[in-house]
Amino acid sequence: MRVNTRLFGEIEIADEKIINLIHGLIGFPDMKRYTLIFDEEKKDKGNIMWLQSLDETDFAMPVMLPHVVKPDYAPALNEDSLEQLGDLNEDNTYVLVTVRVPKNPKEASINLKAPIVINTDTNVGDQIIIDGNEPVRYLIHDAIHGKDGE
Repeated sequence: MRVNTRLFGEIEIADEKIINLIHGLIGFPDMKRYTLIFDEEKKDKGNIMWLQSLDETDFAMPVMLPHVVKPDYAPALNEDSLEQLGDLNEDNTYVLVTVRVPKNPKEASINLKAPIVINTDTNVGDQIIIDGNEPVRYLIHDAIHGKDGE
């Protein structure tokens, strides 16, 4: 599939790289097909990546692996929410969090309350609101510099 994106220009997406989010992202329920874009030369999946919509190619959401900022992140995922993703295990479960980047980079944050969980065997995922006290805005700068990001 070839798509013309606002941020990355024209890109070719192999069918096996298409991620289907069952309910879309929170606030964007009609956009369900995405691909993950990162710096392939660096194989850099640790920093900010982009969840590029294939349904609305002007839309891309910055995302990252939560453990880069919060190594002890272990969301209590509801079994009912995960059931629709198929058989999940440690090897086929990929968890991402959305990144908020305001004008002041010191205020950049990740959303630990609603991770995106993807079954890498089927490329089916969902953004799931978890129970518990995880923050919607966990400050990246504070966490990296040894302060509690909450």
